[in-house]
Amino acid sequence: MTRKPYLTGHYEPAVDEITATELTVEGSLPPELTGRLLRNGHNPKPGVTPTHWFKGSGMVHGIRLNGGRAEWYRNRWVHTPALDGAPYMTEYGPDLTASTAGTHVIEHGGRLLALCEANLPFELSRDLDTVGAYDFDGKLRTAMTAHPKTDPVTGELHFFGSSPLPPFLTYYVADAEGGITHSAEIPGATASLKHDFALTRRHVVFIEGTVTFDPNEHSGIPYAWSDDQPARIGVMPRGADGAAHIRWFPIEPGNMLHAANAYEDGRGRIVLEGPTVDREGFRLSWNWWVGAPGRGAEPNTRSYTRRWTIDLSAGSVREEVIDDLAVEFPTLNEDFLGVEHRYQYAVSFPDQDGLGGYGVVKYDRTTGSRQLLEVGDARLPSEAVFVPAAGATREDDGYLLTVVSDLKQEASRLLVLDASDLGQVAAVHLPRRVTAGIHGSWIPDSAPDAGRG
Repeated sequence: MTRKPYLTGHYEPAVDEITATELTVEGSLPPELTGRLLRNGHNPKPGVTPTHWFKGSGMVHGIRLNGGRAEWYRNRWVHTPALDGAPYMTEYGPDLTASTAGTHVIEHGGRLLALCEANLPFELSRDLDTVGAYDFDGKLRTAMTAHPKTDPVTGELHFFGSSPLPPFLTYYVADAEGGITHSAEIPGATASLKHDFALTRRHVVFIEGTVTFDPNEHSGIPYAWSDDQPARIGVMPRGADGAAHIRWFPIEPGNMLHAANAYEDGRGRIVLEGPTVDREGFRLSWNWWVGAPGRGAEPNTRSYTRRWTIDLSAGSVREEVIDDLAVEFPTLNEDFLGVEHRYQYAVSFPDQDGLGGYGVVKYDRTTGSRQLLEVGDARLPSEAVFVPAAGATREDDGYLLTVVSDLKQEASRLLVLDASDLGQVAAVHLPRRVTAGIHGSWIPDSAPDAGRG
């Protein structure tokens, strides 16, 4: 029997948990890189074959940097009920603790949280041991998106919970200490798949694509492309009564998993960007995610960066594809989240014909230029996390951290790249080939008690 593609190659799961110390470093690690790079991804236990890549149990990989040294690497499964086979759906309804917890890992209010959009967060200790499900002291009554946004000015955490059943969308705000201060059900939302959203200084921007809940879809998870599902952007003013004033704008059919950023421009229009797939792009990715016969393509093919400009006064949306390179996992200097930014980064993928390769991409939105760092044959970089340099004065004055899986060497390295030119600053040799994953975070030591216990 052919093995599922998400269990082979770069995605072949690690079979155990290890800890290694005093890792070999090439070059010189900048001293301001004092903290932990954490990265999450789907990694089912040996002998388990999930029906969809997204259903594999989460494993968090961590690398501790301190004073120019790479002190340790460790990897740990997130020990949720689902890791031991507990079902998500029970006779009493969904079990929000039966999570893969394999999409993202963040820090907020002194807690490390492993996230999966269909479930509650799971809290981790500093050493990545599982503490347990976390519901914000009982105030989180829905699942939580894997893509919360931290306001760089207030420190607030904005997030949502989505459901295939009413209420379809609930919006939350937690203060900088981690207490939920606001929640609201969002009128007009549908069962469309909502994976990410965007935050500007004045608005919350929700995205509903052409992929929606489908109980008849049994090949992996119950979502499918539907021409009857209108694609829309919802724009809601920030504030206590914002939900009452949300406006929905129709857009072209497509599906966007990850927003790069959104902001209000000089004319008050909202600009939103992110990689988006059309019907064929979604079909190809879905076939890979479920391991369908004749898949014939890598995931994220036909995933092209799209820009929407929303004129609230005119009630109109201008939509355009701004690049023809297949990319995913957009990132930026998070100090510019919600305001106009010049630079953004992404990971490139081969197209549907297998042309092109994996790499790290830098976009200059002012000049329209694109810089591509190809990482080499049989190598796959992870999402590039931006870390500001000490005393930074420019937007791209900092570093990109990406873990590169090398199939030929059966090894991985953490690359530290200069964000201004993608030049290599340093590399940390890791004790194993790290399974290709999804999202992660840099947790500086300045974060308050990030990961207790």
